[in-house]
Amino acid sequence: MANDTLTRDDPAATHSIPEPAQEKPLARVQGVPWLIVIVLLAAVAWLGWRAFFYEEEGDPVGSAMLAFEKQNSLIVFSSRFEVVAESTNTTSLAGFDLMKSRQASIIPATVEYRVNLASVGRDRIAWDEATETLDVTIPQLKISRPNLDEGAARVFTEGTYVSRNAAQSLSQSNSRQAERRAVEFAKNPEVLALARTAAKDAIRQNLAIPMQVAGYGDVKVNVRFDGEEKTR
Repeated sequence: MANDTLTRDDPAATHSIPEPAQEKPLARVQGVPWLIVIVLLAAVAWLGWRAFFYEEEGDPVGSAMLAFEKQNSLIVFSSRFEVVAESTNTTSLAGFDLMKSRQASIIPATVEYRVNLASVGRDRIAWDEATETLDVTIPQLKISRPNLDEGAARVFTEGTYVSRNAAQSLSQSNSRQAERRAVEFAKNPEVLALARTAAKDAIRQNLAIPMQVAGYGDVKVNVRFDGEEKTR
């Protein structure tokens, strides 16, 4: 029995206690440089948005001007009509009329009416928040020089003999007459009234849609020309 019993001093009876494991030092965080890059990219993106796309809330005048900046000149009306010109040419010799010719021309003409939007600044736009109304004052219409379509003209010539020089003189005279009459027609009060009405409608349409997109809803847009009384 004594031999089978392990003594307290027997090394085989001694249980070894493992030493506590030493903690390894934490690795340096490798994500810090990437975090800095992400922050910088976010800052650049915000600054770009702020500079080119941001619009201060509550500034409908700024939204209206942004719509105008996209087009400096707006064609609001185009009129195509026909003008009649008639000229005569006489060939004389020693005070006697030898040959006389006449030419009548019916020439199509086109005139465009434009609004100079580049001159429309903040001083021409007013916003009434209570009634959600945008008042815009635009400059007077600019009438283009008549474009004569002489290639489509109908020409009627009378005369026993029309020389080449006489025909050229008649044609040039009719062209000058046609341009003058086209200018007079373009300033006709009835035609001009149609152009002014078309201009106001075009400005309203060019502002109403951008204002809706900007979040202002269905705003009322009043348009008037310089010198006109403000509508209520």
